[in-house]
Order: sequence, then C-alpha cells, then structure tokens
Amino acid sequence: MTRAIAAVLVFMLFAETAALMKWPAAHLLVREAAADDGDGDGAGDDSDDGGDSDDNDNGDDSDNGGTGPGTLGGSRSGPSAGPGTGEPSLFGPLRRLFGPRPDPQPVERRTAPRQAAPPITPPAVFAEAEIIVVNINAQDLDNLIAQGFRVLQEQTLPGVPLRSHRLAVPETLTLPEARDAVRTLPSGQNADYNHFYRPGATQSQCQGELCPALELIAWPAAAQSVPGSCGIPAAIGMIDTGINGQHGVFEGANLKVIRVSSDEQPASKAIHGTAVAALFIGQPRSRVHGLLPNTRLVAVDAFHRAGRDERADAFTLVEALYRLAEERVGVINLSLAGPPNDVLEAAISDMADRRDIVLVAAAGNGGPGAAPAYPAAYPNVIAVTAVDRSKRVYRRAGRGPHIDLAAPGVDVWTAASVRGARWKTGTSFAAPFVSAAAALARSSNPGLSSPDILNLLQDGAEDLGEDGPDPIFGAGLVSAHALCR
Repeated sequence: MTRAIAAVLVFMLFAETAALMKWPAAHLLVREAAADDGDGDGAGDDSDDGGDSDDNDNGDDSDNGGTGPGTLGGSRSGPSAGPGTGEPSLFGPLRRLFGPRPDPQPVERRTAPRQAAPPITPPAVFAEAEIIVVNINAQDLDNLIAQGFRVLQEQTLPGVPLRSHRLAVPETLTLPEARDAVRTLPSGQNADYNHFYRPGATQSQCQGELCPALELIAWPAAAQSVPGSCGIPAAIGMIDTGINGQHGVFEGANLKVIRVSSDEQPASKAIHGTAVAALFIGQPRSRVHGLLPNTRLVAVDAFHRAGRDERADAFTLVEALYRLAEERVGVINLSLAGPPNDVLEAAISDMADRRDIVLVAAAGNGGPGAAPAYPAAYPNVIAVTAVDRSKRVYRRAGRGPHIDLAAPGVDVWTAASVRGARWKTGTSFAAPFVSAAAALARSSNPGLSSPDILNLLQDGAEDLGEDGPDPIFGAGLVSAHALCR
C-alpha cells in the first residue's frame, strides 16, 4: 500500500513538471549554457555593457554598468509558484494533497542610501593661476602689477645676484595669456608655469580608472596636461551618435557637435557618442581624463533611430565626411561598422588620398567568423581591434588580413550618457586610442602623409600573437611612447 501511494505521488510530480516546462530537459541545458556565455564584455555590436541609456542612467557615477553576469534580476511567475520565490515549484502536487505551507512573514529590508563614488582627480601638473619668473626688473614688475598681477613671493637666490618672483595671475587672463604677457616684457622672457615635480619611480602620475589602458600603450602624460607640450595635435573629427555636450566631462572642452541626420527622423541617443568623445577630450578634473583634453574635437551625429535600431545610412555618412573635411580635421574616428558600399568607399578614398586625412575605424564586434566590417576593411582606413589588460584579443572582435592595429577596448572607463562614468567594451572604444595616437604622430611629424602615419604606428607597435602582422592583432598593440616630442 505504501509503495502504491509513493508511485502515485512520483507520477503526479513528473506530470506536473512536464506540464510546467513544456520543453525537453536537453533543450533547457543548451539554453542555459548559451545564456551563461556572457562575460561582462558586451553583447552585440559595440554593446554599451549594461544598458547605459537615458532611461536607466541614474547619474550615480556607478562603475557597475547594470546587472552583471551571475546577478539574479527580475522575477518569474507561473503555475504552482513557490511562496515568496516567484518561480515554478516542482512540489505543487504534494501541496494539493497536504495543503499549502503557511506564507513566511515579510521581512523588512533596510537599505542604506547609496552614495556616489568620489570624483577621481588626477595629480595637478602645475600650480593654478601662478607664473614664476627670474630676475625681472623693477620697471617690468611695476608694469605687471598695473595689469593686475600680484606678487605672491619673492626671494634672492643663494650665491647669485638673481631674484625670483612668484606671481598671481589676474582673473581676467587665462594662464597661457598671463605667461605670454610676462614673456613679452624685456626682462620676463624666462617666465613659465609653476610646474610640479614628483619622484620618478615611487608613484605613477596617472590616477583614475582609465589609467590601465593608458599605461598599456605608454600614453605620454604630457599629452594630457600642458597644451602644446606634445606639439599641437591636428583637430580630430568623429562620426557617431549624438553627444551629451552638457556632461560634466566636457566642461571647458573644445567640442563642436554637428547633426546631419534628418530632423524628420528620431534623433539618436547620446550614449555611444558621449562615451567615444570622452575618451578623446574628457577634461582633467572630471571622472574621465581623456587622451587629448586640449585638442579640438568636431563630432558629427549622423545617426537616427528606427524603433530600437540606431543607424546611419551611407548617404548621410558621406555628407558627414565632407562636413568634417570642411572643418579641416587631420584625423577622423569611425567607431561604426556595416557592409561595403561603393559610394561610401569613393568618399573614403577622397578623404584619405586627395585630402590626406587619417581615417581610423573599429574592426566590428561580429566575432572571429564574421565577414569583414566596413569602413575598417577598406585599404586606406586603419582597422583597429580590441584587447584587454592582459593583451588578449576581445573575443567578439572581427578578424582578417585587413586588421592593422590593436588597442585597449575591454573594460575601458569612459562617460555614461547622462552623468558619471562606467566601463565599456567593444572595438568602438579601441579606435579612439589609435585615432589619438595618429593625431600625436601627425603633430610631431607634420610632413608625413596618412599612409606614412600608419607605417609609423605599425613600426612602433608591440607585436602580439604570431610573429609579424597577423589577422588577429594586425601589427600589434599601438604604442605612443615615441610620439610625444
């Protein structure tokens, strides 16, 4: 009798389970294995890693780009759901026989208020609003005081008949203007900023979440600090989605945004473009200290929305290229990917061959077996793949003989769409490192053509993978250690 009851219970249990699941167990295992494939490095082409959108970006400066892998989120409901779980229960038949167990008492959860992460401030390069000068004569000093300068400190240098002065800059002048004002005087030609110096081997001058990527490619600190200390990089152009120009990372930046997409179509969201632009010109005191914060950036929004799809058509991309050519940019960053197009190819060739503009494009995130993505696969465009901090290739990056260089593109710290910053992954975020390196190379070597710039970057790259150029890393990881003169 006992065995008969047990058999009935087992039969009812499996019948209920089959009715609830409605698919074979083998299919369930494959589905879960596929879902577990995510590693936090984005899903789909140039993913924003965690749903950074205007709807869910709460501006909390969080570095947790949404729900990460392994995090349980949401709820499920269905027949025979277990109390308090929101999940189907395999014990529904037993509960119908013996009655439901009492619901547990609700537990009040106390959540501490979430605090925003403190801003990361890089070390100052020089004292604010100060100019120093040695042996300025009394007449020139009086001239400066009449202009609003103020003497903060003066001293006679030991052992020599020289006096040095530390001057406060008038509020009406910028620091470069103040230095120029002192240098125009007969005895003030040695005037300069009051720079800071630090022990060479005891600490890194780079501070912030972007530092691992900068250190990976030996990015020169001077390129991020005093304007003109690495030459004057050519203006950089970029074609992307919209940009949130009011984001704190752009306060004080030289940014121009042009929209060429039709006003009849819904505007693109300012997610992807904001993140890419911040890598270039994020300001030193913001959460993202960009690669070239003192450089002029001209950004063209060529994208529009069609439902959930954000896209730019070839017709509009061509217009965007020529708008950037009018702005006299020396480098154009194209963190976008699509199929080949004859009209777009002709415009790309005109930019590179006749106008001598360096074009840099993302290799795309279709995966190792995907067809080549364009415009990266055009011969006169520098195609950039992405690597992580261990110099391993991004697993969704496109591959092929057209790949020219690799750059950091996995877990790169950059601006979120509304405020704050977060991690981003994709070849889109690797391309700006090469574009910025090309701008530095062009400023240090103004006579080089765009093909010469590519050769220079490839010659200085760190070889990865197989010896010599290969379809995964190209010539290797871009390096900027010799680009700042």
